[in-house]
Amino acid sequence: MWFVAFFGIVIAVNLLMARLAIGTFGGTVVDNSYVASQRYNEWLAAGRVQAALGWSVTAERGPSGHVVVQLLGRDGRAVPGATINVVASHPLGGAADRPMHFAGADGRFVSTAPLPAGRWQLRIEASKGADHFRALHEIL
Repeated sequence: MWFVAFFGIVIAVNLLMARLAIGTFGGTVVDNSYVASQRYNEWLAAGRVQAALGWSVTAERGPSGHVVVQLLGRDGRAVPGATINVVASHPLGGAADRPMHFAGADGRFVSTAPLPAGRWQLRIEASKGADHFRALHEIL
């Protein structure tokens, strides 16, 4: 009886852990790792070009729940004439991706709608002419 109880508990715990692992997995990083590996050098080159721009981005939730994004140049001042595209997603896939719309200019942008409470990861793409910048920023 002890033998059956021991293995019954082990099997029950394994099934519970497997269910929790599958239920909280947000997806894959890339769909095809072989294809991604073929583009690795491309991504490194794009990263070097982006680093040469010297741009940086900050993002924070304002008191009203609206997100404020600032795009700063190498000199620490706002990048005038830049545009941004932002998609908010839950890091663990708890909710659908949410495209965000922003108003503003001269490197300071405020979302037109508040972002619901919780942990969000912002995929920020900024561009000005031929210059492009991508960043991930987490908001709690």
